[in-house]
Order: sequence, then C-alpha cells, then structure tokens
Amino acid sequence: MFGRSSAKPIKVEVFAKTDLGKTRDHNEDRFLVADLSRREASLQPAVRAHEVGERGSLFVVADGMGGAAAGELASEMATDTIYQQLVRGWGTEREVTAQRFAYRLKEAVEVANEQIHAYAATHPEVRGMGTTTTAVGVLADHFFLTQVGDSRAYLIRNGAAVQLTRDQSLMQRLVEAGELTEEEAARSERRNIILQALGPDARVKVDLTHQEVRKGDILVLCSDGLSGQVKKEEIAAVATRERDLQAACDKLIALANERGGPDNITVVLARFDGEGLRPPEPNGAMGYQVYPLIDTETSTEPVPVYRGSPAPEPAARNRRRMIVLLVVAAAAAVALYLVNRSQ
Repeated sequence: MFGRSSAKPIKVEVFAKTDLGKTRDHNEDRFLVADLSRREASLQPAVRAHEVGERGSLFVVADGMGGAAAGELASEMATDTIYQQLVRGWGTEREVTAQRFAYRLKEAVEVANEQIHAYAATHPEVRGMGTTTTAVGVLADHFFLTQVGDSRAYLIRNGAAVQLTRDQSLMQRLVEAGELTEEEAARSERRNIILQALGPDARVKVDLTHQEVRKGDILVLCSDGLSGQVKKEEIAAVATRERDLQAACDKLIALANERGGPDNITVVLARFDGEGLRPPEPNGAMGYQVYPLIDTETSTEPVPVYRGSPAPEPAARNRRRMIVLLVVAAAAAVALYLVNRSQ
C-alpha cells in the first residue's frame, strides 16, 4: 500500500552540502531540503531533524549547465520552483493521498521545466541553459522519486547501497542495450552526455518511481561530481559508519576531491527512523520501481530507451541481395532494348 497513514511517528535526520570541486571556477549545483508540512526549506535545526508530517518532506539535487551564470540560474530556478509549486499545489490539495502527492511532485518538475525554458527564450544571454534534477518527496512510509538527467538517488539499507534512479544518459542506454558494460560506461569519454535536462526543450519526460521506506534507511541524493568519482559501495560505507551526517557529507566530498574533483560535488544524506516504519526485511524489494499514475493523460512517457545500432547483416545475405539487384537490372536492360528495337 503506497504511503499508508500511521499515527506513529516517522523521523528524518538530514544534512546536505555542495562543493566547488578542484577544477571548476564556479558552482552550478544546488540542493534543497524542506519540511512541506511546516512549509520550511532550510538546513536549520528544525528541518535537519523533523518528523515527516501530513504533507511530507522534500529533497532535491540539481546540477546546472550552460556556462557563465546560466547553469547556476537554471539549478536555482529548478529547486525553487519545485518547492514553491508543491507548496501551492500540494499544500492546498484536499485529497491527501499518495497518488495525488506523486502527481503534484511530477507536476512541479514539469512546471520548473516550463519556467526555465520560457526564461531562456526571452533572455538570449542564457539561451540553452538547463539542469539535471533529482527530486524526492517523502509521504508517510514511501519515497516518490522524479528524475531528469543523471544526478542520482541511492538507498542504503543494512549497509548496502542500491541505485533508485536511472541515469537519462547515453551511457545508460548503451548499457541497457547490451553494447557496453557498466565498467566500460563509467570509463567512457562520453559518460557526461545526457539525453534530457530541465530547460532546453519546452516539454520534458519525467521519470516517476517509488520505494517503501524502512527503519534505518539512508537516502542519498548526489550530483555526478560525487557519483562519478565515488562508488556506491564507498558511499554506503561512509554513510553507514559515520553517525554524524554532516561529517559523512564532508568525508564523501573530500573523497571525490582526492580523486581529482573534476566537477561540482553535491550530496544530501537523510536517515529515517521511528515507530511508523517497518523494520527492513532480508529480501525486501529495493531499486528502480516505476510508480503507476492513474491520470495517464497528464503523465509523460518514459525517456525512450536507446536500442543501439542494428546488427550487421551476414555477408551471405549481402551477396544474395546483390545478385537479385543485378538480375533485376539486367532484366530491365533487356526489356528496354527490346522496346527500342521494335520501334
């Protein structure tokens, strides 16, 4: 049952941090942490440790692109718009259900895309700007995840990490098509090519997934400045071993910088507890799970899966095709000769 209500408390402790990295001259990443019930978005103590209220909580990571100040502006617009749209739409929603929450979250991401695209269209100096966005809403005992681009969300349970989102990237499509292994994709020079982002196009296809929350779960959101340098097993080890979430964020960012820090680095860590959550099960479902919106007319289609190039035809088939073409050409030539001769 999605987002089952419970009178028992669900508690979350969260911290987030962003870092310039070692090679960039400005930071285009942005994060947002919010208690939607209290309508407060900050890292102040009241939000860093709070109970998940009737309207839930929100965590967002956005990785901007576009050069100069365009990337910074796009990521800022994305995080702010998603939060404000949820406060307006979901905050006044009479039907407080998981289905409506998932719809409102996805709607907020689509509205952010429309606003970024419209702004860029009227401001030539930032035309083409965009941002990845991974936005996770928590309602009762469920995560609802929206994904555009290649920032990521991981779930750490019992010390093991599982990726909850799928990268909307060329490399991910090649892996899914069986043309590359995950290791080859991670080393590829084209690993930063993404299939879509918020802003460049008027419409965007938002991936909507879900995951049940269990007691002790740790949610990790990060930009590719972290995931590209630190493996998920390493992220799980640091987040599990370090009880202080601020210290865990510091250590993860330091690890990415030790490995070159080629990009901005952003991480959000949220640990869940409370009597309102069930304990983890040894074989509980974890990972990428599409959330089925009932209102299909307002639901965008998933990003098309890259199927790879068609397999080369066998040489024998090519030879047969060539022979057929030669026979047809010869027959046409003979027919033309006979027609001309009879005239």
